[in-house]
Amino acid sequence: MTIETHDLFREFPEYRTLIASLRAIDTHFAEQLASYDALDAEIRSHENNVAPVADEYMEAKKFRRVQLKDELYAQLRKNALN
Repeated sequence: MTIETHDLFREFPEYRTLIASLRAIDTHFAEQLASYDALDAEIRSHENNVAPVADEYMEAKKFRRVQLKDELYAQLRKNALN
C-alpha cells in the first residue's frame, strides 16, 4: 500500500509559486514548512510500519501536522492578498 504524501505543493497546488517564493524569502515560513515536511515524512514512515508506534502517538503527530498546515495556509492566504 502506498502512503500518500501531504506536501504543501500537493495540498495547495494553486499556491505553488507563492510557496516557493515564501520559502526563499521568509525564514519563519521556511522553518514551518521544513517542520511540516519532516513531520509528514515521520508520519508516513510510521504508517508504512517502518517504525510502529502507539495510536495515541500517531494521533498527536497527525494533529500537529494539521495545525502546521493551517498555520502555513493562513500565511499563504495573507500573502496572496498582498
